[in-house]
Amino acid sequence: MKKFSSLKSILLVDDDEASNFLHSIFINKLEMEIEVNAAINGQEALDFILSKGQDSLALPCMVMLDLRMPIVDGWEFLRMYEEQVSKELKKQLMIVLVTISDNQVDKDRAINNPHIVDFAHKPLSDSTFKKIINKHVMLSVDV
Repeated sequence: MKKFSSLKSILLVDDDEASNFLHSIFINKLEMEIEVNAAINGQEALDFILSKGQDSLALPCMVMLDLRMPIVDGWEFLRMYEEQVSKELKKQLMIVLVTISDNQVDKDRAINNPHIVDFAHKPLSDSTFKKIINKHVMLSVDV
């Protein structure tokens, strides 16, 4: 498993704005210098990634992707991501699937997707974010 040397930013992708708000609070509690952005559907997230792709410093390094969203859901986002995002850009991103689903089909599909590095169940907490970051980023967060 590849580990990133640093974490510059996180893109929260969830149609539930309250979840995005709470997750940004949890991330800020980690006292790391991480920029937090939010998108309310997969299309908005893809547009954000593609617009930031020219400036790797502005790029979200971790994408926290919900499955169930209107307009473009998580699975459709991943299909579009595969088609539209360059290999170079993909190397700078890690996608963590975040869902309330206990569906084994979703879990198997996530495990078999080469772009998904982890799978987490909602609701998330600050300790969940710490565990995910410690697992995928070389510079760890105190747990």
